[in-house]
Amino acid sequence: MTNSASFIITLAQLNPTVGDITGNAALARKARARANADGAALVVFSELFIAGYPPEDLVLKPSFQAACRAAIEELARETADGGPAVLIGSPWVEDGKLYNAVALLDGGRIVTLRFKSNLPNYGVFDEKRVFSRGPAAGPMTVRGIRVGVPICEDTWMEESTDYENVVECLAETGAEIIVVPNGSPYARGKTDIRLSMAVARVTESGLPLVYLNQVGGQDELVFDGASFVLNADCSLAAQPPSFADNITTLQFTRSAEGWRCAGPFAPVPEGDEGDYAACVLGLRDYVQKNGFPGVLMGVSGGIDSALCAALAVDALGAERVRGVMLPFRFTAQVSLDDAAQLAERLGIRYEVLPIAEAVNGFESILSGTFAGLPRDITEENLQARTRGTLLMAISNKTGAMVVTTGNKSEMSVGYATLYGDMNGGFNPIKDIYKTEVFRLCSLRNRWKPEAALGPTGEVIPVNIITRPPTAELRENQTDQDSLPPYDVLDGILERLVEHEEPLADIIAAGFDRDVVLRIDRLLNIAEYKRRQAAPGVKVTRRNFGRDRRYPITNKFRDLATPPAKPDDSLVSRASKGSAEAFEG
Repeated sequence: MTNSASFIITLAQLNPTVGDITGNAALARKARARANADGAALVVFSELFIAGYPPEDLVLKPSFQAACRAAIEELARETADGGPAVLIGSPWVEDGKLYNAVALLDGGRIVTLRFKSNLPNYGVFDEKRVFSRGPAAGPMTVRGIRVGVPICEDTWMEESTDYENVVECLAETGAEIIVVPNGSPYARGKTDIRLSMAVARVTESGLPLVYLNQVGGQDELVFDGASFVLNADCSLAAQPPSFADNITTLQFTRSAEGWRCAGPFAPVPEGDEGDYAACVLGLRDYVQKNGFPGVLMGVSGGIDSALCAALAVDALGAERVRGVMLPFRFTAQVSLDDAAQLAERLGIRYEVLPIAEAVNGFESILSGTFAGLPRDITEENLQARTRGTLLMAISNKTGAMVVTTGNKSEMSVGYATLYGDMNGGFNPIKDIYKTEVFRLCSLRNRWKPEAALGPTGEVIPVNIITRPPTAELRENQTDQDSLPPYDVLDGILERLVEHEEPLADIIAAGFDRDVVLRIDRLLNIAEYKRRQAAPGVKVTRRNFGRDRRYPITNKFRDLATPPAKPDDSLVSRASKGSAEAFEG
């Protein structure tokens, strides 16, 4: 064991961009310079930092793999200056296999590598398809200190047939401190889950643990950072701010009880505050990283577009947000007034473009084709399609991205109008149920995230929050004329979408049978609409992006009867020996 009494580590909780290898390396250099100024021995970056996370199938391109390695080699050469060692994530090809790796760079060399052992293949993760599984290895030696480096999922599960207990292996082979580079996306309630997982690993190993997570938006995922450090007694030693770039340098001191540190603490936004902060960050990074000069959206005077406008201003600043009111003959004056007041309070550019002439023109063109057919939803939805066409025209002319405004409740049942609420580049409230939309609007009037660029105070007119919602599905009709109240709708949808509960169980929980059957039917037949919708921020356990994958053509329906119990007596079980013989 080394005689060193202290060990200084810099945690670089930063926002890499997938595919921007040069830019990510530049971020690493700046962080290392800061670590050097702070006297650190080691600076730590998040999982696959040099590539950006998650790189998905981009990581399979040989040219991308080569570019990542070249960047790591260049960073390694720079450590010959005697400054801090660097622990950085990168894809790595070894013996013809591709690994999710971390490299220790020090003294001008790549001192050692560690490969991720436990590859997640659930929810938004698909790592078994692209990476090979690495072995459970011992600790790295950094300036005389033995540092165990499990990578993200390597800490999440106890040993099983599919998972190695990597932390146990590290403890048994002499690790003194556990440092975990992570690429763990935000979801409501995940802070407690991460902390419980880390406490379990610390309890098992008796070692302090550094949890270093990336921050930033990547397509539909938002990484909240929310890094933390636990001492060996499971006490919380440090907690940098969430949803923001942060570089924190910590001094670990060794005593008879082992290594300990004490650092700064920042509160972690939870619940609705966490969801709001995630939506702001996800929208900001989608716009910034894809190079849009700003955004525009249809502002209807309704609550969904009001929330999206507030999110956009908080993400980008009022000067980069444009609101367009597109009224038709059924648009109430109160909607016009509320939309104008919202735009004034947020300070955004705002204009009114009546669409009656365009809608009437479409109807005139179709009059012969539709002759003799009754008027129905077809004509009514021309409003939404006209609005979508005009918004996309402004987008094409100005380069601004269209923000779409369909919430999760209405997208679930097909009430977010295709080419209206769903047509555009990105939807910050795609994973937000309607009941939470109301809560977030009220929340924003009394609170905003630390990094928000919008004004403080009551930015959303209270009348927008309190008056009944309107929809474009039917003329002069509210959603709740044909849907149950939103608290009932969202209660059913949460059980259907988030938990996949059988309909019989939902009905047994007290929901009306006919309503449950109808909502389930609407959820199923709207699958094709959701496939065409813009990407949007993920904040729940199961969103309509990567988490919930259902076929569009699908004849199965839950009939709301209790599921049949299996009859194991009908199944012949082959013995292990006969099975092995059959398999050769």
